[in-house]
Amino acid sequence: MTGPVANAALDTLDLQGAVAALRERRIRAQDLIEASLERAKALAMSHRCFLSIDESAREAAAAADAALDEGVHAATARGAALLGVPLAHKDMFDRRGELLRYGSRVREGHRAAGDATVIERMSAAGAVTVGALNMAEFALGATGHNAAFGDCCNAWNPAYISGGSSSGSGVAVAAGAVFASLGSDTGGSVRIPASVNGVVGLKPTYGRIPRTGSMKLSPSVDVIGPIARTAADVALLLGVVAGADGQDTQASRLPVDDYRAALVGHLEGVRIGIPRNYFFDVASEEIGAAMQVALAALERSGAILVDVEVSDVEVMAELSRAVVYAEASALHAPWLRERAARYSPQVRVRASTGFAIPAPLYLEALQLRLPLLERFVNEVFARCDVLHTPTLPIPVPRRDETDVGAGQSLWTILARLVHCTAPFNYLGLPAVTVPAGLDHNGLPMGAQYVARPFAEALLLRVADVQQRVMPLPTRSA
Repeated sequence: MTGPVANAALDTLDLQGAVAALRERRIRAQDLIEASLERAKALAMSHRCFLSIDESAREAAAAADAALDEGVHAATARGAALLGVPLAHKDMFDRRGELLRYGSRVREGHRAAGDATVIERMSAAGAVTVGALNMAEFALGATGHNAAFGDCCNAWNPAYISGGSSSGSGVAVAAGAVFASLGSDTGGSVRIPASVNGVVGLKPTYGRIPRTGSMKLSPSVDVIGPIARTAADVALLLGVVAGADGQDTQASRLPVDDYRAALVGHLEGVRIGIPRNYFFDVASEEIGAAMQVALAALERSGAILVDVEVSDVEVMAELSRAVVYAEASALHAPWLRERAARYSPQVRVRASTGFAIPAPLYLEALQLRLPLLERFVNEVFARCDVLHTPTLPIPVPRRDETDVGAGQSLWTILARLVHCTAPFNYLGLPAVTVPAGLDHNGLPMGAQYVARPFAEALLLRVADVQQRVMPLPTRSA
């Protein structure tokens, strides 16, 4: 059993605080990892956010303590940035010799031959992986339901959705099993679970993080993104995993910014755009009110608020669906032919949706992407530096009202979950969600901020300021 100091650290420290405590030897990696493993096991039962627990983490923790005792904590950059810190990631990244399920029974028994680039970089930075996290089957779902391994439940209230598809990532971070996690975002799959669980989630620019060794859903749209408790933690994680690896041909070779240095604590002169159309059209009254409170707080921190008109958002949302489902169905076609019975029924339908999308429509959607991105950047970011929207325009839904057989209202809820997130996947723009208060059920609401390509440093600066001026109430255990 672990001591009270290590258990308390999981709740009271953030990622950067854990790194500092380990380096200053106020806590030992072995104690912290043991506490993380214990909590992971408990959450696997109560919230179903872990698919597996990695007991070998104890060996890695012992090695981390030995290195820290010898002074490796003085190393800079990636050499020891996360040394001894417990992390866990969505079950879609290759880890040599480990089972890799993608949240599905279709791939039962499959073991990874090597490590994904992001896992290699985490390991090189000294992070200790304590398990693999639940996800929507093949990332085809925004609620956290999983008929194969059990539904992942909200960290604040298990009766409500965890969000998806990076469901386990949002819950494990919010519930204190790990300090941060990597997920993926094809239509909102990092931002939605981060928002509904009251943590920070970043969808970086398309190509900012290499995807080598990670599950594909829609290669033209997929991105990997970090989830953590603070914007500063996300900045630390992004600095570790960003940058081309020479294998993912879509990964950008642009230099990686110093994201933590950008967190200057104010927004003096930063123009924040408030869209007049689409994003608030279906927003509930309390979501709209929460966004006004967040914007007022940012204005007091030096931001300048401006109204903007955003063209063709409905078109971009439809084009995004065409690209995602066409590519997903193409990737799943062999498995659907050979192992269709292993899919859960609803996911089998989703994975087959793209077969009804005509090739000319798919190709047109790809061809329109660059012109629409250029128009968006020229129109919107000529007037503002950052665009503000809700992350979800509705309060966190219950699990039972978003489950199969919930009735006609189910489809309206599912559409609204991605209403504000999916258009930016199509454009490849970076977007971050940051907590913005609690709804009438005591569940988190999130504000989303979007910027021009590769402006992650600015987004994290905005998110960091909002967290400073609008701290979220503490989640009850």
